[in-house]
Amino acid sequence: MSLVYAGVLSHAPGITGRAHLVENVAKRDEFYAALDRQRQEIEESGAEALMVIGAEHFANFFMNNMPAYCIGIGETYSGPVEDPDWLNIDRTNVPGAPDLSQRLARSIIQTIDIAYAEEWRFDHGIMVPLNFLTPKFDLPVIPVNINCQGPPLTPLHRAWAFGEAVRHAVDSVREKIAVIGTGGISHWPATPDSGKINETWDREFLDRLSRFDKSALLSYTDEETYRDGGQGGFEIRTYIAAAAAAGGPCEVQFFTAELPIFAVSCTVGRFSLSAPD
Repeated sequence: MSLVYAGVLSHAPGITGRAHLVENVAKRDEFYAALDRQRQEIEESGAEALMVIGAEHFANFFMNNMPAYCIGIGETYSGPVEDPDWLNIDRTNVPGAPDLSQRLARSIIQTIDIAYAEEWRFDHGIMVPLNFLTPKFDLPVIPVNINCQGPPLTPLHRAWAFGEAVRHAVDSVREKIAVIGTGGISHWPATPDSGKINETWDREFLDRLSRFDKSALLSYTDEETYRDGGQGGFEIRTYIAAAAAAGGPCEVQFFTAELPIFAVSCTVGRFSLSAPD
């Protein structure tokens, strides 16, 4: 089995950029410890590459060209796009896995139409996770973007099908691969409601994820998500794709809404992996 780890985590820019403004330092450090535990679990899995299923924020794709799914196949990637001082992450080059990425893309494209990119500028959606999970930026990364920004958005059942295609592709190669989904959950970035968190909605979503309740996970409408989780809530697609790739329930290892300066609930979770087909 080539999928050796699957998990989820939050990626808001405040997680690194506003760490010094946190009032509840103990809770912040508990969150950071959970992220470090996730790093250790990925290392212990023997993963040779890390696939990051995220949602980028108009750094590479805009309304003139918005693919539903895109996979990076480059030699290297640069990031962060944002001001390094603002994000508190130094600008650097991140190694890719071009041969492996192309083999995965050729498999996934058999069932899911995807775009690919040899050039990719990482924003906080990828750089914040990498800052914690591969802090030396020495693990090859396969970036994956699901459009969670510009409607029409890919339907949730297609995000699930994409995750299944990822699993099939990953299990067809010899390399050991870790997969993480990274996103909100509820948040209202770049709006007057920035900083708002719907803890009840977040906990309900994570409950569905922890029960691996496919029908419940796919039952959200975009109208309901926008109302209850904000436009940032559309990023549940990344968690859903990771769940489908894992094929099993998620152990929520950390969750808190007690760090409002980060403008998002802070989540860390690990999936149980089903046996390969």
